[in-house]
Amino acid sequence: MEVRVYDREMEFQGIIENQTSLIWTRKYFEPGVMEIHVPITNDSLWLTRKGNLIWMRGCNEAAVIEDRKLEESGRRNEITVKGRFLSSYMDRRLIKGTVNFNGKVEVAMRQLLSGVTAIPRVRLGKLQGYEETVRFQATYKNLLSYEEKLARSAGLGFRFRPDFDAKEIYFEVYRGKDRTSGQGANNRVVFSENYNNLNNAIYRENDQLYKNVAYVGGAGEGVARTIVQVGGAAGLDLREIFVDARDLAQDDLTQEEYIEALKTRGREKLREAAASSSFECDTRADINFRYRENYDLGDVVTVRKKAWGITEEKRITEAREVYEYGGRKIEPTFGDSLPEAIDWSDD
Repeated sequence: MEVRVYDREMEFQGIIENQTSLIWTRKYFEPGVMEIHVPITNDSLWLTRKGNLIWMRGCNEAAVIEDRKLEESGRRNEITVKGRFLSSYMDRRLIKGTVNFNGKVEVAMRQLLSGVTAIPRVRLGKLQGYEETVRFQATYKNLLSYEEKLARSAGLGFRFRPDFDAKEIYFEVYRGKDRTSGQGANNRVVFSENYNNLNNAIYRENDQLYKNVAYVGGAGEGVARTIVQVGGAAGLDLREIFVDARDLAQDDLTQEEYIEALKTRGREKLREAAASSSFECDTRADINFRYRENYDLGDVVTVRKKAWGITEEKRITEAREVYEYGGRKIEPTFGDSLPEAIDWSDD
């Protein structure tokens, strides 16, 4: 594991060789994060300047240093460096004006990036042709926040992949592979006690944000406001939510199209407000299934905890790589670690 450092212009600066800890957390729906601990030396002070880029040879991601702490005491003489992966550059841009979009999610993600003030050295990668669609309207919103919303809505990952030879960064949208035990197209990957790769397991399930009936409010005021209902349930099973969809402009739509657009917004909200569950565990990178070879971030795998009576098919939404004491440990998260709802409103 070679930790290489580049400046913001992607010029090579040197190699960090004396780190005591490196935590490299890859995330599917948002920029990953990294944390490095190194002794204070003249070299490490130079290499860990804010804005420098950290890259491990062979990785598809790099991180930008955003936070640095120098600590000197009787017990410690250390620099702690933290930062996010390069796709966090999108956090520095706004979607200018008003964007109306109705089409494929992947195309929307690329179009939003192309429409903001250019990020130096960033280029669009290859169009993959994913079919999921979306309709939204955005006005002066944070670019990264909207990219994350779009990715979650379609089950797609995204990254800024650096090419340090060409000094360019490619925006890529990708989808993990189905590696569950019930399919036959890809090699199957199972995490369970039987495979000794589901250690220190934590399982969470939560329906706190679960909703099954949406009332969508469109144009108008008071009793004259357009309201449509999506979904249905009764008694204690009924869980209602109001969706403010004033951001959906009716200008170029017929009344029938406008009502359908409101219903579509309601269906999206209900999908996003589903009950959630997740597994977290520790595993070795090379036991039974090799990390990054047999499975990777974004893949859907089978997770089985027989003692708890749980078997689920889950996407690997996070992979935390911990490098300490000469070894590497992988801490994957299957599913969303916390319940989340995607807010499409333009408030």
